[in-house]
Amino acid sequence: MREETREQAAPLRSGLTTGSCATATSLAAARLLLTGQQHDAVEITLPKGKVVQMRLEFCHLKGDMAEAGTLKDAGDDPDVTHGALLYSQVRLRAEPGVRFIAGVGVGTVTRPGLVLAVGEPAINPVPRKMISDHLLQLAGDCGYHGGFEVTVNVQGGEQLALKTMNPRLGILGGLSILGTSGIVRPFSCSAYIASIHQGIDVAHTNGYTHIAACTGNASEDTMRRVYNLPEIALIEMGDFVGAVLKHLRKVPVPRLTLCGGFGKISKLAAGNMDLHSRHSSIDLPQLAGWAAAIGADTALQQAIIAANTSQQALALAHAAGIALGDEVCRHALTFARSVVPAQVQVEVFAIDRQGGIVGKAGVA
Repeated sequence: MREETREQAAPLRSGLTTGSCATATSLAAARLLLTGQQHDAVEITLPKGKVVQMRLEFCHLKGDMAEAGTLKDAGDDPDVTHGALLYSQVRLRAEPGVRFIAGVGVGTVTRPGLVLAVGEPAINPVPRKMISDHLLQLAGDCGYHGGFEVTVNVQGGEQLALKTMNPRLGILGGLSILGTSGIVRPFSCSAYIASIHQGIDVAHTNGYTHIAACTGNASEDTMRRVYNLPEIALIEMGDFVGAVLKHLRKVPVPRLTLCGGFGKISKLAAGNMDLHSRHSSIDLPQLAGWAAAIGADTALQQAIIAANTSQQALALAHAAGIALGDEVCRHALTFARSVVPAQVQVEVFAIDRQGGIVGKAGVA
């Protein structure tokens, strides 16, 4: 049989973080104030030393301040901020150093547990350092001994933030200015994993002893119904159960509930830390083996192996009086317990597509 010809996939294009955008626009605005020089583009140095040039949409004086803007380019990453206008407004001040202000569309921290103090603008530490380093270098070059007031804005940021974890983390009013390397790696998921860690940190710092990590909306609704947990205690983990389990080694919240669809939980039961179909698949023969361990006959085992989906396998087992959902949850529980500290109480729920509970194991 002739093999089909595969098209060569084009390499994915990296982009630049909101932190890089804020650095470039702050530098351009400050340079205009100190030198009168107005440019269409600006060069910045990223944390690892790479120099990049960013095009400016505008750079002009406005009263006692200068402002400059650029369009966020996330490359081929499906970033919620891609294409957004980010602009900085810079004023000179007598006191040395850099003072940061959350402008339009940039959030403010309202809950303890994050790396920034309550009341601070949601401009993360690395972007703050990038901006400060560039402005202080400029000040030295220009013989300027005062400081700067930097207001960072994102057009439409308040609405965009509703698509992120910020409201749940207690970052209100807009987006966070993020980045550790200055570069957005396509589909790296680093920002999503960071938000999972932040969610756990915030819940723990605010005294919550029980959190529920959920794969999606249906599982979150189930946890609200079963435990009446508030938003702050619900962790939207998606497929990244490993990010939750490993982080509990650093932040051992006393009680963890994991909740997801039966197929996702069966992947966890098999020892997978990433539940996305790109990285793990449902092992129907393994499901058949677990069913056999609790009484499934040979015919049922063969039917499970031949099933089209995990949901069909579960339905076959249920019709035969075999509690496959509970058995899968028990194996998922065993694996989860092998990762988290011993003092963390763990339980696992599996649900169907309607949010009905089809399996449970763990804390009574």
